[in-house]
Amino acid sequence: MVTVARLLNLTLVVPELDKKSFWADPSDFEDIFDVRHFIDSLRDEVRIVRRLPKRFSSKYGFEAFQMPPVSWSNEKYYLEQILPLFSKHKVVHFNRTDTRLANNGIPLSLQKLRCRVNFQGLKFTPQIETLGHKLVHILQEKGPVVALHLRYEMDMLAFSGCTHGCTVEEAEELKRLRYAFPWWREKEIVSEERRQQGLCPLTPEEATLVLQALGFTKETQIYIASGEIYGSERRLAPLRAAFPRIVKKETLLDPAELQQFQNHSSQMAALDFMVTLASNTFIPTYDGNMAKVVEGHRRYLGFKKSILPDRKKLVELLDLHQNGTLPWNDFALAVRQAHEKRMGQPFHRRIIPDKPKEEDYFYANPQECLCEGTGCEDLLDPRKSSKLQ
Repeated sequence: MVTVARLLNLTLVVPELDKKSFWADPSDFEDIFDVRHFIDSLRDEVRIVRRLPKRFSSKYGFEAFQMPPVSWSNEKYYLEQILPLFSKHKVVHFNRTDTRLANNGIPLSLQKLRCRVNFQGLKFTPQIETLGHKLVHILQEKGPVVALHLRYEMDMLAFSGCTHGCTVEEAEELKRLRYAFPWWREKEIVSEERRQQGLCPLTPEEATLVLQALGFTKETQIYIASGEIYGSERRLAPLRAAFPRIVKKETLLDPAELQQFQNHSSQMAALDFMVTLASNTFIPTYDGNMAKVVEGHRRYLGFKKSILPDRKKLVELLDLHQNGTLPWNDFALAVRQAHEKRMGQPFHRRIIPDKPKEEDYFYANPQECLCEGTGCEDLLDPRKSSKLQ
């Protein structure tokens, strides 16, 4: 949205956050991000204000024109379709802002502005930064850290329809939740079909086997970045048995320190975000928004090691191993081979014309911002890229 405001030479109002989603998080933008820094750091590119002037406020009877921009749109759409609306309405409220700008085909200056906002303009509040840095320090004192983004939470399972490993009662509960949210279009979902297509998050049990196959041992310190795991300790038991050095923010920090963030899932996620950036290795069990943004940020920080699971291939291997067809050593070798080139190495973003949802997400691999000068092509050529540490 900053980039769109810059393109159209418009003033941006500090974003409002959704408070009606599953998590019902009451946090405002300024509860998560340092607003003064956000405004000041981008002052030379775009004018940002905290709130609308009084004459455009709903309190004074003004009704802003609301609309969702078309997803994955290019600059032509914004210049020809959106800009004229401002002459007529003065204020336009975009009530949907996710993935509204194309991944590719955007001028380099605007792509670099997207990176500047993401990597420099957005800074967490001092309260989050202070506690996040403490969390990172505690972990690093104990040795190398693997951050496991275990996206096995109730909302994820309900809306993806993924119930592998759940009881019949749990599957029914998740289905009821899906039907309770009218804005979620898909209601009837065949879980096993979705899993075979690689569209489900890895279960805690699957993640355990994958981590072992990748060579992680009982000595590995694993930080679980997530909210409440569905099925809680019962589902975490195999992971905990294989990796006794499992920790999470709730076990590392005093409850009093976390008190101010309770019932504010976005602020809790911000703490996890800081750990995932600082960790030695990052492993997401699902490629959702947070996982993609962490992946891209770690590339920006010097192509830090991120193991990006090929879930479709893993499901095939896991099922073969668990039905006795594929012995452990062959399973482990196949898992490692499948991920040799999925470690966060430099590579060009995959472009699929007319299918932006299926191509690589800009923020997962903002290649325009990862290198400068003549060495870029060498860096982004997988045949010439060096192995990651």
